[in-house]
Amino acid sequence: MTYALTLAALSDPMRRTILERVVEGPRSVGEIAEDLPISRPAVSQHLKVLKDAGLVQEERAGTRRIYSADSAALGELRTYIDDMWRATLGRFAAAAEREEQKP
Repeated sequence: MTYALTLAALSDPMRRTILERVVEGPRSVGEIAEDLPISRPAVSQHLKVLKDAGLVQEERAGTRRIYSADSAALGELRTYIDDMWRATLGRFAAAAEREEQKP
């Protein structure tokens, strides 16, 4: 997974909103676009970015396209962020310990 592409895709608030809707369950573009302040074509463009980033999958169901979250990709992203978090906490703990040892 290319985390730079994934994180760039998630930098847009509307894409995060769209992803949150898809995470709730598979949806068509029309269902995703419901009550959003943007058009269906704009939702489709955002979905393309999320798909290119590997965060959503697309399935054809007749004439409709159904989008769902890619759980494996979300798991990889979580692992990546968790690793950064653990490293940061480790550095913080080491710095705090050094401060405690100062006379």
